[in-house]
Amino acid sequence: MKKLKRVTIYDIAEKLNLNPSSVSRALNNGSNVSLSTRELILKTAEEMNYKVNSIAANLRTGHNQTIGVIVPRINQNFFANVIAGIEEVTYEKGYNLVICQSNESADREIKCVNTLANQHVSCIIISVSADFEDYAHLENIRKQGISLIQFDRVADELDTMKVVNDNEKVSMEAVCHMISEGYQRIALLEGPQNLSIFRQRKAGYLAALKKYKLPVIPELIMENAWTTELGAAATKHLLALAEPPDAIFASTSDFSALGVLEVADELGIQVPQQLGICGYSNESFTQITNPSITTIEQNSVLMGKTIAQLYFDELESGTSVAQNKLVNIQPELIIRNSTLKLSR
Repeated sequence: MKKLKRVTIYDIAEKLNLNPSSVSRALNNGSNVSLSTRELILKTAEEMNYKVNSIAANLRTGHNQTIGVIVPRINQNFFANVIAGIEEVTYEKGYNLVICQSNESADREIKCVNTLANQHVSCIIISVSADFEDYAHLENIRKQGISLIQFDRVADELDTMKVVNDNEKVSMEAVCHMISEGYQRIALLEGPQNLSIFRQRKAGYLAALKKYKLPVIPELIMENAWTTELGAAATKHLLALAEPPDAIFASTSDFSALGVLEVADELGIQVPQQLGICGYSNESFTQITNPSITTIEQNSVLMGKTIAQLYFDELESGTSVAQNKLVNIQPELIIRNSTLKLSR
C-alpha cells in the first residue's frame, strides 16, 4: 500500500503560485498578508487536509505544549489513575500527553527519556523503574532545559520536584492494624530495596513490630515478591515453614496480595481466620475478591493533578521556585475482610 505524502506549506504555495513564507504567515496569523489571500490560503489548506507540523512549530517558538510521562507499568490501577489526574489538568491548559512504559527496565527507561527529549517535550514526569541504578539520563534532560518531575518511585539524589506518599507511616498503620486483630507472626513481601518507597514500607513494617515488641524474624521477610506469580511463590515458601506466618503484608502491590490469596485458597487456608492478608495500591479487584482485600489507597488521581499543577505553577511564575519541592500526598489504609480476624 502506497504511503500518502503529508501536505506541507510548500505544496499549498505551489498550488496557489505563492511564496511559502506568505503561506506560513497566513497559517500562523502573521502580518503582511491581505485578508483575501489569507482566506484563500486557509480554504486551500483545509481542502488539501493540511495539518500543522507541531514539532517544527515548537522549534520555531522554543516551546512545546506536550508533556511526557514515563511509568513502570501502564496496566496498574495506580499508574493509570496518576495519568488520568495529570491529563485532567493538562487538557484544561491545552497541553498534550505522550505516555511511555519502561516495563521495569532501566534500558527501556533511558530509551523513553531520549525519545521524549527528541520530541522536544517541555516536561518529563517519571516514576523510575525497578531496574533503576543511576540517574545520569535524568540529569541529562535537565541540562537540556526540560523540566523534570518525579513521583512515587524517585531518585532521592536528584534535586527535582517530587510528589510522593508517606509510605512508612501508612505501612506502620497497616501492620499495627493486623497486630491489633490478633496476628503475631506477620510476614513481609518486599520490593527491590534500591527503591526508596520499598525501603520506607519495610521501615513501617519494622516500626510496627517494634511498637508492639514483636521480634523481627528474617525468614518471614521475602525479597522482590511483587507480582502475582512471585507473591504466590513466596507464600508457598512461607507456609511451608515449620512455624508459618499467620498474616502477610504484601507491601509491594495488590497483585502480590492476590498471589497470597490464591495460594491460601489452593491450600484450603481460611482467610482471615488462619491467615491475614494486606496489599498495597487499592487495585479495583481488591473489592471483589473473596474475601475482599485490605489495602492502601494512594490517592493516585490527586497525585496526578498535583504533579501537573506543580509544573504549571512553575511555568506561570516564570521562575524555578518550585524546584526541589517535595509534596506528600497522604495515603489511606482501607480495611476489608482479609484482615478482620477479631472484628467480624
